[in-house]
Amino acid sequence: MAESLQEIPDDSVYYADAKEEILDECETVWKQMKECQSKLKFLETETLPKSNAKFSLSIMHMKALTAEYNQWQKRSPEMISTNPDILLSLGKKELQKVKDDLESVLSAVQLKNKNLEEDLKREQQWYEEQKQLIDTLSRTQEETKNQVEQVSNKSSLNTRAFHEQKKKILQLKIYKKKLLTVLEEFLEEHFPPPEKSGSAEKKNSQEEPVVQLKPLQDILEILIDKSVGTPHEPYVPIDDSFWPPYLELLLRHGIAQRHPENPDRMRLEAFHG
Repeated sequence: MAESLQEIPDDSVYYADAKEEILDECETVWKQMKECQSKLKFLETETLPKSNAKFSLSIMHMKALTAEYNQWQKRSPEMISTNPDILLSLGKKELQKVKDDLESVLSAVQLKNKNLEEDLKREQQWYEEQKQLIDTLSRTQEETKNQVEQVSNKSSLNTRAFHEQKKKILQLKIYKKKLLTVLEEFLEEHFPPPEKSGSAEKKNSQEEPVVQLKPLQDILEILIDKSVGTPHEPYVPIDDSFWPPYLELLLRHGIAQRHPENPDRMRLEAFHG
């Protein structure tokens, strides 16, 4: 736009003549105004009534303004000067001023466009960053969803395996209870408590036992509980409640064994080893 505006030559000579001519015209108009003011001084002034001087003065002021307005409406614009050289010089000066104003506007617009381009670049960069962030979050969400599904499936399998194990343990407990019941019946039938088998001797000797002798079933339960509860220390002390014939039975048949260093302690044979 700046290139399309041609440089307007500065005609200083014409401008000086125009200035001089305008000053002369202004001087002439000023003299006319002086003459009018002199004539107005000799005119008879209207006396304002004392009762409402302020209102009367306002009315007169309004009339004067109305007359001046009507006078201006009747007048036509007057040329500053009719000299073509002066008008050309003034026109060139005005065009140069317009050209300078347009160049200032152009510079401001170009600067604003540059700032807008920089803002646009920043907005595009921010958009790309947000887009990458959304893509990353979407991938993370998809991966998390897959992991949750895998964990859910694994949890279902674990739950099913847990129920199966629980069912097997329950079956083993039932089977163990049956075995213990059968063992108890077998021991009661073939290995009665010591008091019953030794009742005749007690009657003959007329002596009461000092301690209560344990039946074979109680001795086996003590050995089993100790072996299962504390496998690192499976030995139990042998006291007077262990009937010697039952101890000899367990040792001879390889069901139990004495401590290699302390014969007053024994343990259940490690059948699983």
